[in-house]
Amino acid sequence: MNIIEVGTVDQWRQWLAENHSSSPEVWLVIGHKGSGVDSPRYSEAIEQALCFGWIDGLHRSRDERSSQLRFSPRRIRSGWSALNRERAHRMISTGQMTQAGMDLINRAQAEGTWEIDTRVPADLDAALAANPLARSNFEKLSPSSRRLILESVSTAKRPETRSRRIARAVDRAAANQR
Repeated sequence: MNIIEVGTVDQWRQWLAENHSSSPEVWLVIGHKGSGVDSPRYSEAIEQALCFGWIDGLHRSRDERSSQLRFSPRRIRSGWSALNRERAHRMISTGQMTQAGMDLINRAQAEGTWEIDTRVPADLDAALAANPLARSNFEKLSPSSRRLILESVSTAKRPETRSRRIARAVDRAAANQR
C-alpha cells in the first residue's frame, strides 16, 4: 500500500503530475481539522485528483489526528456525480484541469457517463414493484448505493445485460444487500 504525506495542495498536485499515469493508486494522509497535521484539505485533494483523471475512494481513520483517503485513476465507464461534475467545471474555469483530466471528461461526455440519470427507469421500477421487499429495501439504500445500481443498469449496452443487471439488483435488494 503506497501511503504519502504531503504538507500542501501544491505538493499533492506535484505528486499527481509526476505519478498520475504510472501509479495504480495511492493513499493520501489528510489531517483532521485543528490537528496540526499539515495536509491538503479533503475538498482540495479531490479537486486536484480530478484534474489528473483520478477519483477518491475509500476513506479510513489513521489515528486521532489524521485519516487516509484512497485515490486511483478513474475507470473509463464510471459515472460522474453532480458534485464531481461541478468540481471539474470549477477546475476547468480556473485553468487547473490537465489534458489527462479533460480527456476523461470528453470521453465520459461522448459515452454518456458524464450525466447519469438518477431516476429509477421504468423496467427497474416494474421489477421492484413485483417484489415489495426488494422495493422497500431499495428505497432505504443510501444515495450513493442507489446511484451505483442505477449507473450499472443505465450503462448496459445490450438488452440482455440490462435485464441481468436489473434481476441482480432486485435479488440483492430483496436480500437487503447493496
